[in-house]
Amino acid sequence: MKSQTIIFFGRSGAGKGTQARLLREYIEKTDTDSKPVLYIETGERFRDFIKNDTNYTAGLTADVMNKGGLMPEFMPIWVWTSYLIEHYTGSEHMILDGLSRRHDEAPILDSALRFYRRENRKVVFVNTSRDWSVQRLMGRGREDDTEADIQKRLDWFDENTMPAINYFKGHVNYDFFEVDGEQPIEKVHADLLSRLFSPHTEILEND
Repeated sequence: MKSQTIIFFGRSGAGKGTQARLLREYIEKTDTDSKPVLYIETGERFRDFIKNDTNYTAGLTADVMNKGGLMPEFMPIWVWTSYLIEHYTGSEHMILDGLSRRHDEAPILDSALRFYRRENRKVVFVNTSRDWSVQRLMGRGREDDTEADIQKRLDWFDENTMPAINYFKGHVNYDFFEVDGEQPIEKVHADLLSRLFSPHTEILEND
C-alpha cells in the first residue's frame, strides 16, 4: 500500500473520529509493508497538553477550553505542527482528524504536506445534516449537549470549517471524498473504503 495522507472533516456528531480510527485499524491490518500510521487528533492533543498544570500556556488553554471559548489560530497549528516535527520520520501513513478547522489554517496544512513531500493526498467529509447532528448529539445525554450549545457549534462549523473544506475540495492536489454519515457505522466504513481503496471487495469479504 502506498503511503496514505487522509484528512477527516465532519460536523459534531457525524462520527468522523470513529471513522478515522476504523480506517487506521484497516490500514494497519492490510498494509503488507507494515508502515506505521501517524494519527493526529487535535482535541486529544489539547487534552494531553492542559494536563501540564505548571505550564502557563497550558493553564490559559485549559481556561479557554473549560469556558467553551474559541482557541486562537496559532494554538491548533502549534499542536499539530509540533507533533509532526517530533514524530514524523518520512515513511508513515497520515490520518489527520480535526486539523484545519478554519479557512486560514487550510493553506498552512497544505504547506506542511508539501514540505514533507506527501503525495496521494485525500480529504474525507463525513457529511450529515444539521437536524441529524442535533438529534445524535442530544441523544448522548451529556451536560454540555444542550440544544443551544449544539446549534452554536454547528453554526461555527458552517461559518468557519465549511470554507476550509471547500478550500481542499477545489484544490487540484487533493482528492475529495464525501460519504453519507447518516448510516450505520459499518456502512459508512464500507462506503469510505470503497471510495478510497476501490477495488477492495476481496479484502472486505475476508474481514
